[in-house]
Amino acid sequence: MGERAGRVTDQGLKQLLLSSRTAVIRFLMLRGSKADEAEDLVQELFLKLEGLRIGPIAEPRAYLYRMADNLLLDRRRSVARRSRREEEWTDARSGVDAEADDTPSVEDAMIAREQLDILTKALSTLPPRTAEIFRRFRVDGERQKVIAADFGVSVSAIEKQLQHAYEVVLAAKKELDEEFEDARRLTGERDDHGA
Repeated sequence: MGERAGRVTDQGLKQLLLSSRTAVIRFLMLRGSKADEAEDLVQELFLKLEGLRIGPIAEPRAYLYRMADNLLLDRRRSVARRSRREEEWTDARSGVDAEADDTPSVEDAMIAREQLDILTKALSTLPPRTAEIFRRFRVDGERQKVIAADFGVSVSAIEKQLQHAYEVVLAAKKELDEEFEDARRLTGERDDHGA
């Protein structure tokens, strides 16, 4: 028996997440998350549990909710840091009192195109059916139930297809983050040695 005296392992946590997915999404929405962000966080939590190897947990539901809450807090911090960096960068480029130009620079436009190319290439590796499910859910905003009915499969099958697509997107995001860190390090090295 995988659960003894209320204790579960990482496999049990995944099962618990699958069985209480709706409740976790509701919890995240009560914490201020939008519905699509809550969906993303649950997918991210499942992926995190995939790579997690832990021993028995006495309070699995509380542990799961804590993990979900931590992911939400991490995302909020990340958004706040990104916003602060962008403000500082804009202030440094144009002066605090100068009116910010919303038109991206040529360099920013090139970087955005490169990032879009990386993501597009990553998504093109998906099987056509998975790509269509991902597009309909993430881009068109269709509900998983509707997509499942159109394909004649269960919502669980759609979630598995989306999970595969999210894994590809997360791998592409990791590549983008690594490129950003490399560029930042190079810029920092140049500033240190050039000054």
